[in-house]
This record gives sequence, structure tokens and C-alpha cells, in this order.
Amino acid sequence: MRDYKKEYESYHASPIQKKRRAQRNAARRKMTKAGYVSKGDGKDVHHKNGMSNHSSNLAVLPRSVNRSIK
Repeated sequence: MRDYKKEYESYHASPIQKKRRAQRNAARRKMTKAGYVSKGDGKDVHHKNGMSNHSSNLAVLPRSVNRSIK
């Protein structure tokens, strides 16, 4: 059985993961404000190269495509 509490404490609560999560959330907010995505549309905001949130580094992809990228 998966121990979610331990997983959060050991991985998700680390400072680097908090920073990365904040960058992903900021990218989603930026694309929502620009009108490219909306809540419940099944789209993900993809970072083309690294975690930069510049407009030229962001793309909107279907969730299934973005999550299959290795």
C-alpha cells in the first residue's frame, strides 16, 4: 500500500520540489490569463526547454501527449 504521508515528507515537501511546483503553477496561470488554456480543457502547459516561464518556452499540448514525453 502506498504511504502518501511519507512520500510527501520525503519528496514533495523538499524545497527544490516546491520551487518546481510553483514554476509549473505560474506557467499554467500565465497561459490561462493569455487565453490559451482553461480549467478542465484537458490541456497541459509544456516547458520546451528547462523550467523557464518565458512565452517562447511554453507550449500547450494535450495531456496525453505531454505526459508521454520522456
